[in-house]
Amino acid sequence: MTTVQEWDRSVGDANGVYADGVVPVSIIMVDTDEGITGVGIGPHVELDNVFAAIEGEDPRGVTALYDRMLRQTFKAGHAGAVFGTIGALDTALWDIKAKAAGEPLWRLLGGRDRRVPAYASGLDIGLTDDELVAAYEVYAQHGLRAAKLKGGLDIERDRHRLTLVQEVLTEAGNGTRPGLMLDVNEAWSRKQAIRHVCELERTLDLTWIEEPVRRWDAEGLAVVGRGIRASVATGENLTGLEQYRPLLAAGAVDIVQAAAVWGVTHFLRVSALAHAHDLPVSPIGNIPVGLLHAATSVPNHMASELQDLRPPLGVSVDHHVEDGAFLLGDSPGLGVTIDEDVIRGLTRRPGTLSADGPGVRPEQAGRRLLAVADHGHTAQQRRLIPLVVDGQRLTPR
Repeated sequence: MTTVQEWDRSVGDANGVYADGVVPVSIIMVDTDEGITGVGIGPHVELDNVFAAIEGEDPRGVTALYDRMLRQTFKAGHAGAVFGTIGALDTALWDIKAKAAGEPLWRLLGGRDRRVPAYASGLDIGLTDDELVAAYEVYAQHGLRAAKLKGGLDIERDRHRLTLVQEVLTEAGNGTRPGLMLDVNEAWSRKQAIRHVCELERTLDLTWIEEPVRRWDAEGLAVVGRGIRASVATGENLTGLEQYRPLLAAGAVDIVQAAAVWGVTHFLRVSALAHAHDLPVSPIGNIPVGLLHAATSVPNHMASELQDLRPPLGVSVDHHVEDGAFLLGDSPGLGVTIDEDVIRGLTRRPGTLSADGPGVRPEQAGRRLLAVADHGHTAQQRRLIPLVVDGQRLTPR
């Protein structure tokens, strides 16, 4: 099924925005023959084919089932949204396993502390100055002292916006210097990245620059990293350990990221690979519940992304944000509850994919000669059709 995140304001990045702030959120629910339902957040692409790898299986064998799903997509490949489907099912299986054990997933995975450090991330490139300040004041009220802004289209505009947020967080922290990050979503060439960041670093201290060039450009990311003071963060769009290896071998990444929609098992494996290189990991995503639980059990977690403080419509979560961190609850499994009646009754639906939205790379990305003056791109509404599939022991819907 598909619900929505209602931001009540525009959200987006250097590639575009959702002007109405209505963002689709896909959900997979997996039932067992013993009446336990697992929840996963992620796409439904090739769901029939992927689900065939686990149908009728014992869901407690989740890591082995994860590899079965990878093998199921061997010929066509598991990259992109298909990897998201695998990740959503994987997260649902972990939810089932923890519920069957009667434990919260963070405890089942070996976590000791339910507190998961967070940073604020407002998807804020389309906001006015007043809107930007107001948004980060709310984050600051919840104890957030680090923030990641969207940018990359105009050096002076980025400097101004980062400075505004720095002032908000400094005041809230009684003068403590906040952490500042900039995410440009692959908008630059190598030289553009170095020039842009070096200019910002004349007056600002950036903790990291995120996805400065294309996600697969190991040499380019390494070149950028050597040319700036800030760390280079990337990984949210990499699907599979085979895509991380060239970056790590090239010394191209300082902060290793993984997207929530790629699933718990993937994150655990990425974290182990990063730990072997003495690198920190940082989960990415609006609903990173599965990875928050997993983060408690890895030694190299740095901070997790906090986007909207509210869950999507029809979704309840057993955690809250306090003193700059997610505090996980004691509900068995993920602590996620789905109200299907609410989701079925939604009146606001995203529309079809628009070239003005953040999901479509602009034609001039990486080749812009001048700064982009208008950050307030418009986005048409999008519509996704819910999908229902029946199985035997495990049933996604």
